[in-house]
Amino acid sequence: MLIVETIAKIRRLFREPRSIREISRELRLSRKVVRKALRSDKTAFAYKRQHQPRPQLDGHIARLDALLSEELAKPKRERLSLMRLFEGLRTEGYAGGYDAVRRYAHCKVCVPANQTVRSGRSCM
Repeated sequence: MLIVETIAKIRRLFREPRSIREISRELRLSRKVVRKALRSDKTAFAYKRQHQPRPQLDGHIARLDALLSEELAKPKRERLSLMRLFEGLRTEGYAGGYDAVRRYAHCKVCVPANQTVRSGRSCM
């Protein structure tokens, strides 16, 4: 991800008679990135994923939903942490990572099904 200062520096160096190769070497960027910054009028480039794939979690979503609904019914002090839920899924055969479980749980717990996400974070 390029920031505004880097894009401005690329454009400033290009106005001096410098080649794209020299700019990329000096700023330690690829030539493709330098060309992209020079050709577009944008001041920042960001990639936002539309859909988060979760191939290993898909087989365990029903169990994770059941665990999350059980935990939400309990008082806050008695709830298990997401790490404990993740460890429980691991004993049941889940081979994926903690981050996938955490992202899924965040979307299910913090954002009810009928609301949309307003922050920059996207749900799966």
